[in-house]
Amino acid sequence: MCIFCKIIEKEIPSTILYEDDKVIAFKDVNPVAPVHFLVVPKQHIASLAEVEDADEGILGHILNVCSKVAKTFPECENGYRVINNCGENAGQTVHHIHFHVIGGVNMGEKLI
Repeated sequence: MCIFCKIIEKEIPSTILYEDDKVIAFKDVNPVAPVHFLVVPKQHIASLAEVEDADEGILGHILNVCSKVAKTFPECENGYRVINNCGENAGQTVHHIHFHVIGGVNMGEKLI
């Protein structure tokens, strides 16, 4: 079982910001900005490369939750970044699809 599945099952503690029957959003344990949280589907999908047509609904829901949770942070009022790393060369270290939401700093052209 991957680390995100363990967080979903509450086997590993996390600071949960949002949860419903499809996704969970929680603070990143190694934040790179004042606001840094992850949105993870409860269904285990290894990466964006593994997504199928049937997953279209969950991906839309994930992006909606990214926006909904970001709106709870005043630091994200002037913008935030949503990132998905797909595969080892892109920096994906946990093989359970997830989206980073990062805000609270002016990132300009900076890549994170």
